[in-house]
Amino acid sequence: MMLGASLDSLVPDLVCVVPAGGVGSRLWPLSKPERPKFLIDLLGTGSTLIQDTVARLTPLSESVYIVTGQRHADAVAEQLPGVPAERILAEPSPRDSMAAIALAAALIEEREGERIMGSFAADHVIPAGDVFRATVRTAVEAARTGKLVTIGIEPTEPSTAFGYVRAGAPLPDAPGAFAVDAFTEKPDADTAAQFIAEGGSSWNAGMFVVSTSVLLGHLARLQPTLESGVREIAAAWDGPSRAEVLDRVWPTLTRIAIDHAIAEPVAAEGGVAMVPGPFRWHDVGDFATLAELLTPGEDGALRIGRSEAVSLVGSEGTLLVGGSKPIAVVGIPDAVVVETDDAILVTRREAAQRVKDVAFQG
Repeated sequence: MMLGASLDSLVPDLVCVVPAGGVGSRLWPLSKPERPKFLIDLLGTGSTLIQDTVARLTPLSESVYIVTGQRHADAVAEQLPGVPAERILAEPSPRDSMAAIALAAALIEEREGERIMGSFAADHVIPAGDVFRATVRTAVEAARTGKLVTIGIEPTEPSTAFGYVRAGAPLPDAPGAFAVDAFTEKPDADTAAQFIAEGGSSWNAGMFVVSTSVLLGHLARLQPTLESGVREIAAAWDGPSRAEVLDRVWPTLTRIAIDHAIAEPVAAEGGVAMVPGPFRWHDVGDFATLAELLTPGEDGALRIGRSEAVSLVGSEGTLLVGGSKPIAVVGIPDAVVVETDDAILVTRREAAQRVKDVAFQG
C-alpha cells in the first residue's frame, strides 16, 4: 500500500511489535523496577505511555504484540484489555532488544507465516499520530524490497544519547526511502557535533520495519545461536513444553541490542534503508526531556500531578511532580522536585542524566 493510498485503512500484512522493557532509571522515583515508565501516565494526560503507543498503532494493524518482562505482564494486560493474552509475550529475564524482537518475529512466523513487522518502543511520545502512521506506511513499502528499514528523526541538537543514521541516495524502488551509508551508535560529543554540522544524519529512534524472514535471515548469519534459540522457543510457545523450553533456552541467548546485532553490520553491507520521520518525537529519557513537553503556568512552574501551592523566587523553569504540601523553591533556576509516596528527588535539569546514579533505586 503506497503512501498515497487510504491513510486510515489497515496494512493487511503488517504486524506491530512493542518491546516494553527497561527501568527508566533517570526518571526515579516516578519510574522504578516494579513500575517502569511505560506503565505511567507520565504527562498527566489520563493514559500511560504504552497505552498511547498501542493507540497509535492500531489504525495500522489488527495484530499488535507486546514483549515485556514477566513481572510486568499482568500490569500490561490490565492496561491493554484490547490486546489478546496470547500476544503478550513475557520474557523470563532481560536479554536486551535483539532477543525480544527476534522472539516476536519467530513467533509471528510460527503462527502467521512471513509478515512485515514494525518494532516500536513502548515509552516514546509522538504527538502527531497521523504523520507517524504515514511514515510507517512508507517504511512498509521500503521493507517489501528486502531492506531493514529504520525511521530517522531530524536532530535538534548534537545529542550523545542517540545513535545516528547517515542517509545516502534515494531508493528508486521505494519512494520516500533512502539508502543508509552509515549507522553509528551513540557517538561521543565531538562526533555528534560533527554529524550535525555536516548535515544528512538523523537520530536512530529505535523504530524498525522489516520482513520477519529478512530479520531472521540476517540473525541466522550474524547471531546464529540467538536465531536458533528463538526459533526453538517459538516452536514450543503455543504448546505444553513452553515453560521447559523457555527456561532452558532463554538464558543462553546472547544479550545484545538490535543496533549492534543487525543494524550496524547490515548497514555496512548496504541492506539498511531509512525513511525520515517528519514528526515530533521524544523518548522522555530524563526529567529535562520531560520538562520540554510541558507548558509552564503563569508563575513559570511546570507541573505534573500537583495542585498544592507553589512559590518560586528566582527559580524560573522549575519542574514540580506530585506532592501534597505547599512548596517554595528559592534561587534554583530549572530545579526539579519530584515527590512520590516513598521518595523525594531534588535536582536541576542540567544534572538530569545523573539521576540514574541514585544509590537506593529499586
